[in-house]
Amino acid sequence: MNAAPTTTIDAKLARMQEILRDLGTVAVAFSGGVDSTFVLKAALDTLGPERVVAVTGRSDSVAADDFDDARRLATLLNARHIIIDTNEFADPNYLANPANRCYFCKTELYTRLADFIGPSGMNAVVNGVNADDLGDWRPGLKAADEHRVRAPAAEAGLTKLEIRELSARWGLPTSDKPASPCLSSRVQYGENITPEKLRMIERAERFLHDLGIRECRVRHHNNLARIEIPPNQIEALMQPETRAKIDAAFREFGYAYVAMDLRGFRSGSMNEVIAFGRRQPAL
Repeated sequence: MNAAPTTTIDAKLARMQEILRDLGTVAVAFSGGVDSTFVLKAALDTLGPERVVAVTGRSDSVAADDFDDARRLATLLNARHIIIDTNEFADPNYLANPANRCYFCKTELYTRLADFIGPSGMNAVVNGVNADDLGDWRPGLKAADEHRVRAPAAEAGLTKLEIRELSARWGLPTSDKPASPCLSSRVQYGENITPEKLRMIERAERFLHDLGIRECRVRHHNNLARIEIPPNQIEALMQPETRAKIDAAFREFGYAYVAMDLRGFRSGSMNEVIAFGRRQPAL
């Protein structure tokens, strides 16, 4: 999939709207994140609410707060919203957590969506993939291609920053929302995925959010939690009283060791150990 060679943000938006009009009716794979919320809003405005449905997958890999956000945003946008239960935890390939784990997760989601769109009368499934995603290690893109899922934002050449800019223009509350991929992305490759581990991660990240850390990751390495937060917030969290609270809470959640990543938050840091991925270790 190649991004279109348009140059201005408005030209890209117009191209995206043209793609949506050509599709006619769409089911939006909707997580409630920045990108899928933008695509849902664009589809509703371009096609009308009767020609669009938002579909959200529900599973143990989705944090409860993120799932609630998706429901709230769909209501805010006056979109029809369907919840489908996905069953990636029945797939041993997914549970083994290989470097292409996301492929198996997205295969399950898009298979369920394919089952849905036939009876629903929708012509196509669209997702929130943007042009920046095409240059990163994204095994889920292969699953999307195999299931003929369209990515109107990426096809129009819209980048993440441009999507945030347009989202702000439209008054979407997600314009500055931090990215929040599935909880399984926090578990080191090769370590089995279990619902219990994901609940540990979810509780730990919610604890950090309650401390005022809006953007964070708790990377799961067996019995060690590696915390990633923006570098300018590390010093505050390392104050003795706060550090003690974090240590006590994380031990209660099930971790034996708690570490702060001194390089700070960076999206997709688990990919830094993949020799064949797009991301390379920092020197």
